[in-house]
Amino acid sequence: MLDSYNRDINYLRISITDRCNLRCIYCRPMEGVSLTGHDDILRYEEILRVVSRAVTLGFVKVRLTGGEPLVRRGFVEFAADLKKTKGLEDISLTTNGILLEKYAEAIFKAGITRINISLDSMDKDKYAQITRGGNLDDVFRGIAAAEKAGFSPIKINTVIVKGFNDNEVLDFARLALTKPFQVRFIEIMPVSPVNGGLTADFLPNRELLETIGRHFRLTPLAVKKHKTDGPARIFTLPDGRGEIGFIDPVSDHFCATCNRLRLMADGKLRACLLKDEEVDIKAALRQNCSDDELDALIRRAIRLKPERHDLDCTDRHLKKCHRDMSDIGG
Repeated sequence: MLDSYNRDINYLRISITDRCNLRCIYCRPMEGVSLTGHDDILRYEEILRVVSRAVTLGFVKVRLTGGEPLVRRGFVEFAADLKKTKGLEDISLTTNGILLEKYAEAIFKAGITRINISLDSMDKDKYAQITRGGNLDDVFRGIAAAEKAGFSPIKINTVIVKGFNDNEVLDFARLALTKPFQVRFIEIMPVSPVNGGLTADFLPNRELLETIGRHFRLTPLAVKKHKTDGPARIFTLPDGRGEIGFIDPVSDHFCATCNRLRLMADGKLRACLLKDEEVDIKAALRQNCSDDELDALIRRAIRLKPERHDLDCTDRHLKKCHRDMSDIGG
């Protein structure tokens, strides 16, 4: 499906829950828990129906996110059912890794073989601080379980905040030397009241690239491996087992190549992470809409995709989203 700017929209990010077992400072509020009830989020069978219709419209890739997807009961069985969707070429998972040791083998056997693990510090105290209580050892055990299960690639997603974890940049880069991981540095996006105060702590990826480049010889990959690959700029290291990636949604936005929609846990289709326009899929599903009606809603969401976002970390008064990152699914 082509949008209004001739972009091929073929990738659906699905937040299956807004609940999480961490409370990262740039993602969700410190106080309270999710007030979204069980009946307020899409049922697994409803998600499967949306995916099946999206595939008929040209979608070939799905990423499962949250919140933290592994906290939702029945995830492994759902993943196995999703894998059966004819025409779906790529299913991947984003997780914080806390529960991965328990579920890695079962997830892999269910058919998900690509995984992203969020890890913003390799210092136990800093990790506990940025996640408000997370145990770093749980994540390390989860990563080891993912390696043992056979996940490939394993991508480590890292958000660098100036003055907090920027002294760990080289430590993360070294992971790509010794492990077959793709270590990806993602710019912080001050998109909601939760993380809007972090604008002053924004660190553009070009500075990280310069820092790493002073210590390692980086060779850029000339072409993407797959047509649905994301916006990361990928580099290899001499004799390194892995890769290093940079995702620059703020300093060098990649809107011209954006190929995704976001299906949120409450059943809203969101055309852009940084725009509040949404299409209500859940209401139609609960009213037993036809396939043609569901297809029309997906097409409507695609038409809502803007040419680009207007996020700029130099502007302290920028318009922010009404939802937190934990609601949207990243």
